[in-house]
Amino acid sequence: MDSFEINKVVAAILLVALLIIGIGKLSDVIFYVEKPETPGYAVEIEKISTNTMQSTSGEIEEKVDIAALMAMGDIATGEKVFKKCAACHSIVKGGKNNIGPALYNVVGRKVGAISDYKYSKALSEYNKEWTIEELNGYLIKPAKWIKGTKMAFAGLRKEKDRASVIKYLNQNSDNPISLP
Repeated sequence: MDSFEINKVVAAILLVALLIIGIGKLSDVIFYVEKPETPGYAVEIEKISTNTMQSTSGEIEEKVDIAALMAMGDIATGEKVFKKCAACHSIVKGGKNNIGPALYNVVGRKVGAISDYKYSKALSEYNKEWTIEELNGYLIKPAKWIKGTKMAFAGLRKEKDRASVIKYLNQNSDNPISLP
C-alpha cells in the first residue's frame, strides 16, 4: 500500500466518525425532549400511625404505635421469618449460643445478659431491656439502632415480619409477656 491508499483509509475512518457524531447531534436537535420540573406521579407509602415526640435534647424521635404494629403479626409467620435468624441464633429452651446468643426468653431480658456469650462492647454497655419497642427498632436495622453491634444482619423492613418475629420470640419463653 502506498501513502495515497493509507490516506484514503484514514479519511474514510474520519468521515465515518464525523458522520456518526453529526447524526447524534442532529437527532438531539430534531427530537429534543424537555424534562418536566416535577415528576409525573408520586409514590404513596403506607405507614403505621406514629406520634412524634420532642425529647429533652431537642431531637425529634418517632414513636411507633406498638399495639397497631403487633396486631399485624402472627406467630406462624414469625416462625417462618425466624428461619433467617436461625442460622446464627438458637430459639429452643436450653439451646446453646451459636454465632449469635440464644434467644429463648429474650423478650423482657436485659440486653447483653447471657453470661457465656461474648457480646460487642456496644451491646454490653447498652443497659436496656429487650422490650417490644427495643426489639422492633433493633430488627429494622440492628447496626443503626445500636451503633457498634457486631450483628451483621440487614434487618426486617416489613412491619408484619417484625411484629410476627417479636410474637414468635415472645412465645418462646418461660413467661411470655402480655402483648398490647
